[in-house]
Amino acid sequence: MTHARIDTVDYRDLPTDIQDTFDELMEQADEAGTNDHFLTLMARAAATIGMTLPPSGDIRRCACSCVCGLVFDAEHPDAHVIEWTGGYNLGRVQCPTCADHHRETA
Repeated sequence: MTHARIDTVDYRDLPTDIQDTFDELMEQADEAGTNDHFLTLMARAAATIGMTLPPSGDIRRCACSCVCGLVFDAEHPDAHVIEWTGGYNLGRVQCPTCADHHRETA
Protein backbone atom coordinates (compact mmCIF):
# COMPACT_ATOMS: atom_id res chain seq x y z
CA MET A 1 0.00 0.00 0.00
CA THR A 2 1.37 3.40 -0.92
CA HIS A 3 0.51 6.56 0.92
CA ALA A 4 -0.45 9.77 -0.83
CA ARG A 5 2.04 12.60 -0.53
CA ILE A 6 0.85 15.60 1.42
CA ASP A 7 2.91 18.48 0.05
CA THR A 8 1.32 21.36 1.96
CA VAL A 9 -0.65 21.85 5.15
CA ASP A 10 -2.57 24.90 6.34
CA TYR A 11 -1.23 25.72 9.80
CA ARG A 12 -4.47 27.57 10.64
CA ASP A 13 -6.45 24.33 10.31
CA LEU A 14 -4.34 22.51 12.92
CA PRO A 15 -5.46 22.08 16.54
CA THR A 16 -3.69 24.44 18.96
CA ASP A 17 -1.68 21.67 20.62
CA ILE A 18 -0.36 20.52 17.22
CA GLN A 19 0.49 24.14 16.30
CA ASP A 20 2.40 24.48 19.57
CA THR A 21 4.38 21.28 18.98
CA PHE A 22 5.12 22.28 15.37
CA ASP A 23 6.27 25.75 16.49
CA GLU A 24 8.54 24.24 19.13
CA LEU A 25 10.12 21.84 16.64
CA MET A 26 10.65 24.64 14.11
CA GLU A 27 12.31 26.80 16.79
CA GLN A 28 14.61 23.91 17.63
CA ALA A 29 15.40 23.45 13.93
CA ASP A 30 16.12 27.16 13.69
CA GLU A 31 18.71 26.84 16.44
CA ALA A 32 20.15 23.57 15.11
CA GLY A 33 21.54 24.96 11.87
CA THR A 34 22.18 22.72 8.89
CA ASN A 35 23.24 19.40 10.34
CA ASP A 36 21.73 15.96 10.87
CA HIS A 37 19.81 17.19 13.92
CA PHE A 38 18.20 19.87 11.72
CA LEU A 39 16.93 17.23 9.29
CA THR A 40 15.58 15.12 12.16
CA LEU A 41 13.72 18.12 13.56
CA MET A 42 12.29 19.00 10.14
CA ALA A 43 11.12 15.41 9.69
CA ARG A 44 9.48 15.47 13.14
CA ALA A 45 7.81 18.83 12.42
CA ALA A 46 6.43 17.55 9.11
CA ALA A 47 5.19 14.32 10.71
CA THR A 48 3.54 16.29 13.53
CA ILE A 49 1.30 18.12 11.06
CA GLY A 50 0.75 15.12 8.76
CA MET A 51 2.91 16.48 5.95
CA THR A 52 5.27 14.47 3.78
CA LEU A 53 8.78 15.88 4.18
CA PRO A 54 9.92 17.17 0.76
CA PRO A 55 13.16 15.87 -0.80
CA SER A 56 14.90 19.09 0.28
CA GLY A 57 14.16 18.23 3.91
CA ASP A 58 13.32 21.89 4.49
CA ILE A 59 9.83 23.20 5.29
CA ARG A 60 8.56 26.62 6.32
CA ARG A 61 5.33 28.30 7.31
CA CYS A 62 4.59 31.13 4.88
CA ALA A 63 6.26 34.25 6.28
CA CYS A 64 4.36 36.95 4.42
CA SER A 65 2.21 39.55 6.14
CA CYS A 66 -1.15 38.22 4.92
CA VAL A 67 -3.16 35.62 6.80
CA CYS A 68 -1.70 32.66 4.87
CA GLY A 69 -0.79 29.73 7.08
CA LEU A 70 0.61 27.41 4.43
CA VAL A 71 3.43 25.06 5.46
CA PHE A 72 5.36 24.12 2.32
CA ASP A 73 8.67 23.04 0.78
CA ALA A 74 11.03 25.97 1.41
CA GLU A 75 13.06 24.94 -1.64
CA HIS A 76 10.08 25.05 -4.01
CA PRO A 77 11.24 26.84 -7.19
CA ASP A 78 8.41 29.40 -6.94
CA ALA A 79 8.89 30.16 -3.24
CA HIS A 80 10.26 33.62 -2.51
CA VAL A 81 12.89 34.34 0.13
CA ILE A 82 11.88 37.46 2.03
CA GLU A 83 14.90 37.40 4.31
CA TRP A 84 17.74 34.90 4.37
CA THR A 85 18.26 34.53 8.11
CA GLY A 86 17.26 37.54 10.20
CA GLY A 87 19.56 36.41 12.99
CA TYR A 88 18.39 32.82 12.81
CA ASN A 89 19.33 29.80 10.73
CA LEU A 90 15.96 29.59 8.99
CA GLY A 91 15.17 32.40 6.59
CA ARG A 92 11.74 33.88 6.07
CA VAL A 93 10.16 32.37 2.95
CA GLN A 94 6.92 33.25 1.19
CA CYS A 95 4.88 30.39 -0.29
CA PRO A 96 4.58 30.22 -4.10
CA THR A 97 0.95 31.40 -4.17
CA CYS A 98 1.58 34.46 -1.99
CA ALA A 99 4.81 35.22 -3.86
CA ASP A 100 2.79 35.25 -7.08
CA HIS A 101 -0.02 37.41 -5.68
CA HIS A 102 1.86 39.87 -3.45
CA ARG A 103 5.65 39.45 -3.41
CA GLU A 104 7.17 40.92 -0.25
CA THR A 105 10.59 42.20 0.75
CA ALA A 106 12.25 42.45 4.15
